[in-house]
Amino acid sequence: MIVGLGVGQGRNPSGGGARMAAASVSPDAVLVEQPETAVHRLGEHVFDMVAEIGDVGLFSVQTLTWIVRRRPRWSVMVPIFYAIGVQSVSVVAITGTFIGMVLAVQAHHQFQMMGLATRLGSVINISLVKELGPVLAATMLAGRVGSSMAAELGTMRVTEQIDALSALGTNPIYYLVVPWFLACLTLIPLLTLMADFMGVIGGAVITTQVMGVDSFAYWKHSRDFVEGLDIFAGIFKSYFFGAAIALISCHRGFHSSAGAEGVGKAATEAFVFSFMAILFLDFVLGIGWNMVYRSIWPQASGLL
Repeated sequence: MIVGLGVGQGRNPSGGGARMAAASVSPDAVLVEQPETAVHRLGEHVFDMVAEIGDVGLFSVQTLTWIVRRRPRWSVMVPIFYAIGVQSVSVVAITGTFIGMVLAVQAHHQFQMMGLATRLGSVINISLVKELGPVLAATMLAGRVGSSMAAELGTMRVTEQIDALSALGTNPIYYLVVPWFLACLTLIPLLTLMADFMGVIGGAVITTQVMGVDSFAYWKHSRDFVEGLDIFAGIFKSYFFGAAIALISCHRGFHSSAGAEGVGKAATEAFVFSFMAILFLDFVLGIGWNMVYRSIWPQASGLL
């Protein structure tokens, strides 16, 4: 009878054995077997992005809180100031010089055809001090300093040095992030002014000495068109660029995955995300600056 019972269950797929096998399948196993569609993948990426933005926001709030609570020591700040400020001067200066020269070369032919070659100074200089100077200085800072910050903090995360600081009672955000943040926030306006100055000099040299434009008219139109408020607009935007670079780069380093590959990925993401943040902030701050300017001076004509 035992054999017959077994044979009967084997012949009948809808018998008790089949029902027991179906009952033993968990709901999770059924869900796993369902095919993943493009909608599922898109939703997963959106949720990951929202969670990442929220994590960066919490990280930023903790950094700003520690700035208010305790001032970093000068022994920690001075080497970071040297690494960010002094060692970035040459890169920013060369970049600004060539940008001014490229603007002069590209715009001279079109302006000469319209008989406006003497007004090249106003176009080159306003473009430098309001847009290209701050953006390029921040881009150089993100590439040279942001990647370095992410790689250094990522190595500390992989080798458990950050965990050791926490175990010793030292807050790692206060000890590691706050000095970099303050250094970037303090020094990026000076680097922006360096990029503006070298770009103005490079554009003037190419326009007046190579292209043959009258130097008196070049500088006169530049002085008439470029105002101190335009220079202030570029410096004002640079503060936001420096803060974004420091926070994003340090966050990527703090959340680096294990191994050399994880550290390299953190450094790459630090530069890419910082550059995207720079462009986004430049767009938003440009719109906001124009709205504020027009609310104060509604008689002004043209976009600023």
